[in-house]
Amino acid sequence: MKRFAPLLSGLMVVTLLFIGCSKKSSVDTGRLESSFQSAEPARKSEADKAVAAIKAGNYSEALTQLQQLGRRAKLTAEQQQAVKDVIAQLQKQMTEMANKAASDAGKARGGSQKPLPK
Repeated sequence: MKRFAPLLSGLMVVTLLFIGCSKKSSVDTGRLESSFQSAEPARKSEADKAVAAIKAGNYSEALTQLQQLGRRAKLTAEQQQAVKDVIAQLQKQMTEMANKAASDAGKARGGSQKPLPK
């Protein structure tokens, strides 16, 4: 089993990358984008970077940027709520991706224990 651990870890990473790159984002950024349309340029730029990361499938980067943006004191209530909503969507999406990768790795592990045909 120990000799398969690196293989399974690698498979999980590849699976996460494949899922992230092959699937259109299911995170809705519309409300976030609209709430920052009239924001000061620095805040709008931060929100735009997070949206771009989401659309590129780079959820961990987007999550980090949104958490930093959410800590800003000068956000309106609508902006704060939009940031919180997108963070929740990102966390849900990342959890689903991790669960699918773990499931796929489990299936791969189960299949690797079958004897090879002669």
